[in-house]
Amino acid sequence: MIRTRITDLLKIDHPIALGGMGSIYAPDLVSAVSNAGGLGAMGCHGLPPERVRAGAEAIRAKTNKPFALNFLLFCVQEESFAAALQLRPAAIAFAWPRPEQDLKPFIGRAHDAGAKVTFMVGSVPEAVRAAKAGADIIIAQGTEGGGHVSWQASLPLIPAVIDAVAPVPVLAAGGIADGRGLAAALALGADGALLGTRFLASVESPLHPNFKQAIVDTDAHDTLLSEIPDVAAGLVWPGAMSRSKRNGFIARWAGREWALRQNQAQALADVQAARKAGDIDNAPLSMGQDCGLIHDIAPAAELVARIAREAEAILKEKLPLLVK
Repeated sequence: MIRTRITDLLKIDHPIALGGMGSIYAPDLVSAVSNAGGLGAMGCHGLPPERVRAGAEAIRAKTNKPFALNFLLFCVQEESFAAALQLRPAAIAFAWPRPEQDLKPFIGRAHDAGAKVTFMVGSVPEAVRAAKAGADIIIAQGTEGGGHVSWQASLPLIPAVIDAVAPVPVLAAGGIADGRGLAAALALGADGALLGTRFLASVESPLHPNFKQAIVDTDAHDTLLSEIPDVAAGLVWPGAMSRSKRNGFIARWAGREWALRQNQAQALADVQAARKAGDIDNAPLSMGQDCGLIHDIAPAAELVARIAREAEAILKEKLPLLVK
């Protein structure tokens, strides 16, 4: 079993975490990852307080293991955040603050509620800012990840963040789908890995089955960064682009974002209908470049065990043979 500072700090069995993934409301997935020995996390973006409470209750009905509640700071709702603190989860996960936001009050309130704080960043200055504000764990997310990401790739970003925030432990994220990715993250000096796309293609994922299969059927060359998903949703995300599948929806509006803004309300209605129907060509499908490494839709517990087993085998059996 792989032990790191993160497994000790979060009291989990494996250095594997589930990404909060914004508004993906998935108590079953969260509890499955936590039960398997990883850290589950529920995205609370846009959820009213009663939904935050209901989600946490659903998770706790299925597991007594640690889990996190995730908030996007640029649009955090005070009532929902206060409700989350009252629930006293093992961790509060933060991401995407506005440049002018003071992080210390949020982190301080989470600590006062007995929660550890993880903070996702896409650059070294962001990491230093979060560490100085008191974050317990920094998540360094490379641009290979799905959904909202920054611009730097994981391979140079992760060790740069590790150097900048030491001794604060770092989780690696972006483009990781298997034990090879976890082993690579550990070799770079991280204390574990956070995965999103891999768990979206799981049995417990709340995505429509067609969307899960789209992840399996897509390779890294079929994803791209754009503002189109946010324009359609009427959102302005601070300093981020969104990585999604290159499909008919993206092709229709690429280079015509001005027209999408003019027709935003109808476009959003069309997207919502397409998602409900499982229409993979007419809705944005967030996924990372690691989709090319995903070949099945498996139970989350199996994925956690598989990733941990693969990484341990690499660390114990393959890497030592390289040193003479």
